[in-house]
Amino acid sequence: MRKLALRRTMRAARSALNPETRAAASRLILGHIAASPAFQRARTVLLYRAVGAELSLDALPRLCPARRYCYPACLPDGGMEALSPAGAEDWICGAFGIPEPDRRSAVWVPPEELDLVICPCLAFDAAGHRLGMGGGYYDRFLPRCSAATVALAAYALQRAPAVPVGPWDRSATVLYTEAGWEEI
Repeated sequence: MRKLALRRTMRAARSALNPETRAAASRLILGHIAASPAFQRARTVLLYRAVGAELSLDALPRLCPARRYCYPACLPDGGMEALSPAGAEDWICGAFGIPEPDRRSAVWVPPEELDLVICPCLAFDAAGHRLGMGGGYYDRFLPRCSAATVALAAYALQRAPAVPVGPWDRSATVLYTEAGWEEI
């Protein structure tokens, strides 16, 4: 029940941000990501495509093109895979209305080849615990990313004093907000 209430609260707080504030925060966070050691070391990065009021990282591949970028694709069995789009137009509307690379032209990337996974979240805490949308896709996928640094990208207002966690929940070791980046 605590997760449901926290999701509702954070979704409302994030949605209350006006588009200009969201865009300004996104620009700051993109700069912090690009300057961070975790990103500087990474050659293959898993990003996400923003939906609704989520923090947008869409400009990162244009700002820092010298990396291979992948995006999550949800599978019918509850799994997730990393796909690298063939081009800027090779996108489809995937599960839950989330844009994902078109499987007909995308390149599948093994999870162990990912160097950095930047996860979305509704809430996070100082220990790197994240509260997602509740489907568990990232929690099932992250253990397979054996070489990856796991990071969260979110608005600072999404920080909670504590996020309820279960034994299946996977935490991050890097946090990106408009205030900067921090390693845990």
